[in-house]
Amino acid sequence: MSAAALAGFLLGLSLIVAIGAQNAFVLRQGLVRRHVLALCLVCSLSDAVLIAAGVAGLGAFITAQAWLIRPISLAGAGFLYVYAALALRRAVQSEALTVAKPVDVSLNAAVATCLALTFLNPHVYLDTVVLLGSLSARYTSSAAKFSYGAGATAASIVWFFALGYGARLLAPLFARPVAWRILDLVIAAVMGGLATSLLVGMR
Repeated sequence: MSAAALAGFLLGLSLIVAIGAQNAFVLRQGLVRRHVLALCLVCSLSDAVLIAAGVAGLGAFITAQAWLIRPISLAGAGFLYVYAALALRRAVQSEALTVAKPVDVSLNAAVATCLALTFLNPHVYLDTVVLLGSLSARYTSSAAKFSYGAGATAASIVWFFALGYGARLLAPLFARPVAWRILDLVIAAVMGGLATSLLVGMR
């Protein structure tokens, strides 16, 4: 692995390994073993597109067009609040979800939710497109830029597949209904916190 690819991999991993909207959704679907491959592919390919756009120069364009951030932030905050409310409702239901009896979500619904959590979250653009894209400017050759972007994309692929398929190792813990309630409360808090931070950041 070249120095540029390694730098892209480490930076991409450091940005993506955090409790966020995407990760919480993939973790939950991994625990119930529903559409894991499709969601891991959607998340990885989405990141690959955003990383490529950032390395190609879109990050600099977004930075120059600051007016785009406000409508994207409003839409993203609204969606995250709705998802937080749904997670909170699951947490307070009388019968919590178990691995043996998961809620059946269609593939189309799961993919649509995953795409919305990805592209309606301005933090994705700020981290993946703007930050990763701007840091690629240090590489002058096309080959180095490509390696840098490929490294960041590889980090996304490794992380999402590890999260989606590694979640099943936690299945014994989540055989207890209280564990699902705690997870949904954490998801609701994370989504609500992200939405609030988007609105506060617009001031």
